[in-house]
Formats: sequence, structure tokens, C-alpha cells
Amino acid sequence: MSSEKLGLIAGNGKFPLLVLDAARARGEQVVVAAIREETFPEVEQHGAAAVHWMSLGELGKLIDTFKREGVTRALMAGQVKHKQIFSSIRPDWRMAKLLFSLGARNTDSLLGAVARVLADEGITLVDSTAYLEPLLARSGVLTRRGPTAEEQRDIVYGRQVARHLAQYDIGQTVVVAEAACVAVEAMEGTDAAIERAGAIMASLGEASTLARNLTVVKVAKPDQDMRFDVPVIGRGTIESMQQAGATCLALDAGKCLLLDGDAIIHAADDASIAIVADLV
Repeated sequence: MSSEKLGLIAGNGKFPLLVLDAARARGEQVVVAAIREETFPEVEQHGAAAVHWMSLGELGKLIDTFKREGVTRALMAGQVKHKQIFSSIRPDWRMAKLLFSLGARNTDSLLGAVARVLADEGITLVDSTAYLEPLLARSGVLTRRGPTAEEQRDIVYGRQVARHLAQYDIGQTVVVAEAACVAVEAMEGTDAAIERAGAIMASLGEASTLARNLTVVKVAKPDQDMRFDVPVIGRGTIESMQQAGATCLALDAGKCLLLDGDAIIHAADDASIAIVADLV
């Protein structure tokens, strides 16, 4: 077993649990910094060397905990809701100083600044996908069915729109019908954006000239920093698509994590949803 400890800054969802299991399978000891407002309580049951609970904004406590535990290498995994970051956060003096220095109040600016502070304290932040590379979307059509010609046209248009959004750190997902943008993701997250698109289409009624089928396009940011805020989808995304009437999902190959692995593909096949990932 490696004597070096990995620090895991855990947000919500399955992502941190998968990282914890994968690191332990390699024989690594993992010290978890669990965010009280976000992390699933199941993290306590995955064999971490230690789990320390702390609130958003307790940057000083995070640094002191990792240094006390001998952590020099750390990883961020799991979402922290954007609206939580800038509404629920109660900063200690270290986080307050960092927030005051930000030029823009967005996720990239904040997490990039946190990474620099950690580095100054001797704690290197590594890629969040380092332990889960097999779960990154591979290039090509991932499901039994590929995109139709109409869906492919929507993918091309959706990618253009999504890349403009992503460069401003607004969101990484757009929902399209017949080259019309039905919904864009902002602070609410991917699944909520898909559900909103379905509600919009339902509200248009039968008189609408738009096709009823929706295409979902999720992209990485330009020069995506793989240390944080990596695009992820799970089975819940497929369920949201099915409820909204979405029939196609386009991803960036090598940049988006399929958190439920093959279960996502099986769920998409059962729902006749096409999933395709393109290299960018």
C-alpha cells in the first residue's frame, strides 16, 4: 500500500464515491474533505482513511486538514451547485480574501483560484478523471442507433451554440429542435435544463411547427481544465431526456465522464436514444 495519501475534495453525486473506490483499489489511502452542503453521506462507507466534514467556504480548514494528514496531492470530484457557490457560501478569512480577489464570479475563476492557493500550500491538484479514465466517453456512436440526419444537423448547430456558452462559463449544455435553441443550461444543471426544454415544447402545443424530438448537446469548455468542473452524465440524464422527449445526446469524446458506465448506454438503447461522442 502506498504511504502517500490522496486528498479527495468531494462534492455531490456518485463521482467522488467512484474515485474513492478506484483509489483504494490501487492501494492508496484517501483523506476525504466532505462538503457538508453537498457530499452524499455514503462517503463514510467507502473505506476512506479519514472523512472530515466541512462547510463551503472553509478553505482554511481544508488546507489545515490536508496538511495535518500529510496530503500533498488532491483531487476534486463531484458537483457543487453553482447557486450554492455564490449564495450559500459562508467564507472564512482565507476564502473571503480569495473571493475579493476574483475578477469574475464564476466557477472557473473560483476553482482556479482555490487550486493556486492549494499549490502555494504544497498541495497539488490533479485531474479529476485521473482514476476514472475508462469512464470517459470514447469517440463514435456509443449506442445501437446513431443520429438521424435531422439529429445530426441539430448536433452541428447545438455545438456551435454550446461552445459560445461554454467559453463564458455560463453552461455546457444546450437543447435543440430543428436548429432552434429550446433551452440553455445555466446555474440549474444539465438535467434541469433538459426538463425545462421538455416543458417548453409541451407548452407550444400541437400548432407548433417545430419537430417534437429534442437533441441534447453537452460540450467541454474551451481548454477544459480537467482538474475541475468536468462534464458528467449519469442514468438520471437519460431519464430526464426520455421524460422531455429528447432522442439524441451528443458529447465531447475524452472530455465527458459516463458515471454509470455501460448502464447509461443500456438505458439509452432501451429508450431508443442515440448517443454520439466526437473528438474536438
